[in-house]
Amino acid sequence: MSESGGTFDLVVLGGGSGGYAAALRASELGMSVALIEKDKVGGTCLHRGCIPTKALLHSAEVAENARESETFGVRATFEGIDMDAVNKYKDKVVSGLYKGLSGLLKARQITVVQGEGKLTGTDQVTVDGTVYQGRTILLATGSVPKTLPGLELDGERIISSDDALKLDRVPESVVVLGGGVIGVEFASVWRSYGAEVTIVEALPHLVPAEDEASSKLLERAFRKRGIKSELGTPFESVKTTGDGVRVTLSNGTSHDAEMLLVAVGRGPVSEGLGYAEAGIRMERGFVQVDENLHTGVGNIYAVGDLIPTLQLAHVGFAEGIFVAEHIAGLNPPAIDYDGVPRVTYCEPEVASVGITSQTARERGYEITETSYNLAGNGKSQILQTQGAVKVVAEKDGPVLGVHMVGSRVGELVAESQLIYNWEALPAEVAQLIHPHPTQSEALGEAHLALAGKPLHVHD
Repeated sequence: MSESGGTFDLVVLGGGSGGYAAALRASELGMSVALIEKDKVGGTCLHRGCIPTKALLHSAEVAENARESETFGVRATFEGIDMDAVNKYKDKVVSGLYKGLSGLLKARQITVVQGEGKLTGTDQVTVDGTVYQGRTILLATGSVPKTLPGLELDGERIISSDDALKLDRVPESVVVLGGGVIGVEFASVWRSYGAEVTIVEALPHLVPAEDEASSKLLERAFRKRGIKSELGTPFESVKTTGDGVRVTLSNGTSHDAEMLLVAVGRGPVSEGLGYAEAGIRMERGFVQVDENLHTGVGNIYAVGDLIPTLQLAHVGFAEGIFVAEHIAGLNPPAIDYDGVPRVTYCEPEVASVGITSQTARERGYEITETSYNLAGNGKSQILQTQGAVKVVAEKDGPVLGVHMVGSRVGELVAESQLIYNWEALPAEVAQLIHPHPTQSEALGEAHLALAGKPLHVHD
């Protein structure tokens, strides 16, 4: 016999980035909200994704600084990595943010329900026999690491990114299967920690979703760091050996390593949750939605990694806020996914917003583009980083894309997204004064060049 958990204006299934953002915004707008989460609020991003991986990447940067300190006239010694201490630092960051988020949800009087929920009707979610009625339902059940058919993860030698975040030691050698964001970030961390790393990617380039020029710059930087890559070479099989794994590729070569990290993307969490039974259209496990993120069934919406949009925490936030405002009748503008900034936090970082040169041509634009080498930027030389800022614009029109590689360029993508989303002309950006010496000047210089008045650019 089921009990009633009450009726709410909004019932959210999943307390990750998309779910909790919707809950907070809906509460602000005067709605009663129930937020159902089987684990901890904060979801993948806070507990198994963005935050812990970026903490590891910062620790890796400190390791590199210690190792290379003589370059900057500082005599320091690098004595190694204490993984217990690294994990303690990482967990402290996560738990501080988790406490803050939990407190915020409580302060906003959101009913947080701990338990595994299932959609049991077009206006209800059931958790352990208790039914929560919702005038609107939001599905935000997120994603989990994927693997390939026949490739079994054992959590010890053949691991996912979830397992990699819990390692109590630095592996001596790793094969990373997948050269996307997750793969290159872990490759970067482990290399900084002293491991031998080989990335295997079936497509011709690392970070294949980025502009090809950015991919090539990253590949060059990784080669200089001693990170090996097998590109355009699909994975064939893996066998565990006496002290690790042997990974065989489609070209017949094999690589021996202590472990294999499977980083081939993330798949939606949707199976067995009652979605298809409610009549919701699914494709490859993803919930299909319209431009208002509505499923086409009742008052059911979906956001985040569960739907086939960019799998980024900030996209989940934006989608969650959009749904809350949409159901409140505020008529928010639809999300422009091209205008979402994207950052890969390896060393060097890769950041972009807008579209690539190739996409622009495919869409029929006549384009003009420029690439400003960070060798001409004072702050980049101080940091001893290499890379470039590439700007793609419509001929006699606005900026269509900004693509950057270099240490800390993730911080430059905020200005880049304003340039793209406000449809600025290169000449308009060229008028803006950038502070010296900062890496932001590289963005200014690229636009000066596109506006026909290059400053520190050699012909």
